[in-house]
Amino acid sequence: MALFNAASAGEAHDTLLACLRSPRWAGRVADHRPYPDLDSLLAAADEAAYDLRPGDLTEALAGESLPALPEPAYSAAHTALGAAHAAYESRFGHVFVICLDEVPADEALDRLLGAIRSRLAHDPEEERVVAAEELRRLARGRLVRAVAGQAGPRDRQRHAAARQPAPPPAPEAARH
Repeated sequence: MALFNAASAGEAHDTLLACLRSPRWAGRVADHRPYPDLDSLLAAADEAAYDLRPGDLTEALAGESLPALPEPAYSAAHTALGAAHAAYESRFGHVFVICLDEVPADEALDRLLGAIRSRLAHDPEEERVVAAEELRRLARGRLVRAVAGQAGPRDRQRHAAARQPAPPPAPEAARH
């Protein structure tokens, strides 16, 4: 945490953009430094992710790449996944995003194929909500990994569960 807090504004912004390709999100999280601990940083990152406007979400989704395929996947699975990705991008206009941080490697391909097939049935607004949540989870995991080398052993142990999803945001009216 100390290195992240002490980093220049540009370095902190770049680190955050590597977690989520939204300049607004990165700026908001960077501008609230210093953070006393990882929990505080993750809470600020979640809050900023929940507040992404549609244009911010579109920008963040445009910066994402396809999830990596597991090495032992068969070529037929690669073909099926490629076709599913193409169908998804055609339907929703952006790359499919999913956080597989807590999924064992041997289950990742099945989970990925199942999720993309399931989510193809969503209407565009429903999928935008799901994609936003997946982006938030991806950013959270990336942020934990980005500062993990800076945390002491006690912090790493204490924050091992930090990659668990945060509860959904309160409805807009309830936040004011």
